[in-house]
Amino acid sequence: MALKATIHKAQLQISDMDRHVYGEHNLVIARHPSETDERMMIRVLAYALHVPADEMRGRLEFSKGLSDVDEPELWQLDLTGDVVHWIDLGQPDERRIMKAHGRAERVTVISYASSTPVWWGNLEGKLIRAPKLDVWQIPAEQSQALAALAERSMQLQISIQDGSIYVSTANASVEIHPQALRRAEAR
Repeated sequence: MALKATIHKAQLQISDMDRHVYGEHNLVIARHPSETDERMMIRVLAYALHVPADEMRGRLEFSKGLSDVDEPELWQLDLTGDVVHWIDLGQPDERRIMKAHGRAERVTVISYASSTPVWWGNLEGKLIRAPKLDVWQIPAEQSQALAALAERSMQLQISIQDGSIYVSTANASVEIHPQALRRAEAR
């Protein structure tokens, strides 16, 4: 018998001063049985970092993620079903990244493991044909501190300013400093 997803709920209050995006978002997160607190919280963080200011080009949504290898962790689809933004987590291989690059207007990968420098060192030179690709690293100790905030029902305040992210609950807070490994070419 297959294990079912665990449902988590997160109420986010986002103040992104870098992108001028502000608002409250109520998320329902289906956590796959094999997913860790760390990965789930990185998904929530990815949502906060990339939620659009409006839904004119579609809304950012959690996909089937680990349950469907053909979908990213999050994506923004426009009204025609075209992929505006594909967001993957972890350390996807070159084939997966290039497939996403062919399908989406924009691709973002967020890696959070301590092995990220090794993964990126092996992959960086192979992705010169991917001008729409952003790759970010969340330092492992910061992603693990973020995982400690995970609960079945969460109220998170997320403030983003000058590239720094502050995630707070009523009892704790975490400061995160993402590092850009690769930035998409300006369009």
